[in-house]
Amino acid sequence: MDKAKPFCIPKRWVWEAYKRVKANRGAAGVDEQSVAEFEVNLKGNLYKLWNRLSSGSYFPPPVKRVEIAKRDGGTRPLGIPTVTDRIAQAVVKAYLEPALEQHFHRDSYGYRPGKSALDAVGVARERCWRYAWVIDLDIRAYFDTIPHDLLLKAVRTHTDCAGVLLYIERWLQAPAQLDDGTLVPRERGTPQGSVVSPLLANLFLHYVFDRWMDKHHPNIPFERFADDILCHCVSEAQAQWLKGVLERRFAECGLELHPQKTKIVYCKDDDRRGHYPHETFDYLGYTFRARRSKNRWGKYFVNFSPAVSNAAAKRMRQAIRDWQLGCRVDKRIDDLARMFNPIIRGWLTYYGRYYPSALYPTLRYLDERLARWAQAKYKRLRRHRRRSEHRVRAIAHRSPGLFAHWWLLHRAAAGR
Repeated sequence: MDKAKPFCIPKRWVWEAYKRVKANRGAAGVDEQSVAEFEVNLKGNLYKLWNRLSSGSYFPPPVKRVEIAKRDGGTRPLGIPTVTDRIAQAVVKAYLEPALEQHFHRDSYGYRPGKSALDAVGVARERCWRYAWVIDLDIRAYFDTIPHDLLLKAVRTHTDCAGVLLYIERWLQAPAQLDDGTLVPRERGTPQGSVVSPLLANLFLHYVFDRWMDKHHPNIPFERFADDILCHCVSEAQAQWLKGVLERRFAECGLELHPQKTKIVYCKDDDRRGHYPHETFDYLGYTFRARRSKNRWGKYFVNFSPAVSNAAAKRMRQAIRDWQLGCRVDKRIDDLARMFNPIIRGWLTYYGRYYPSALYPTLRYLDERLARWAQAKYKRLRRHRRRSEHRVRAIAHRSPGLFAHWWLLHRAAAGR
């Protein structure tokens, strides 16, 4: 560490930040430099970054803006910093995150060590059994509308490190660069896609929502994953009242609740009578609604539970089509299993946690595509769809561990 530098940043921090950025991979920024290209002169590039960060002379380049598809059919702007900038942000995040973690709310689950989206879904599931009403909150363009002055005020509450404050302010002000090279200044928001943005976005909602709810409405439980928020209420009247209160609270902090997407939902089950315009909602890839279930004694009943959403299932089927199995006739079936099992396991791990039977149609679709692969590969099967499907089932029963989903799908089929 150089004592003459105004900001004391150990070189080890920069090295550890580089390793995290490399592990996360990611696309190139406005300089079109990949991680591999950065590594051509790794030692020199890391030293140059450390020197500039330590001296206060580091200025982030513009953020490359790309449009990604949203689930509702629109697009969302994604900001891609350069590799060098991602490393710089990882240095600041590693310094700031431990100081913030000890203050964050127990029911804040997004982008936090030791917490996950599945944790939030599980807690929401249990609370929907206890509370009949949910407010599904949607903040309009949250990452793009965070007021810089209030965000920096929140950061200053937790650190007086001049270097951290300097660079966070510079990152917030860094312009976005469009495909044609046009620079768009940023007066609000923090770009989705940057390393430090999730931490800053969490910090802002910690003060706007989490702490405020604990102080003013401690008896109303909630789950928050970044800007995806659920609040649980005991009655429709309480839910209507809280919705209005939260609209005013978010407006005071420079944010807006989406008037169409924010909705009150009735968690209908066997014990809850009547009907309501909204009796289902989507949360973190799961759809919550009334479902037929079986208790420990084998008796069927209806409860309000999560299962994989239609949108998530549609994305999985599209991914399966994108694998183009019919064009991979040069591969053996065990080659295909090695190629795609990591993805399938990820689906099962996440979407199979709750009500896994909702995954069966998608898993059967995958077997259908495997049968088409068999038809394309083996001449004797080309005109025999049913025979190819039977062949895939036979392999599944003979080697149920070959594909990651077979243990679940064919165990269920055998149980019928």
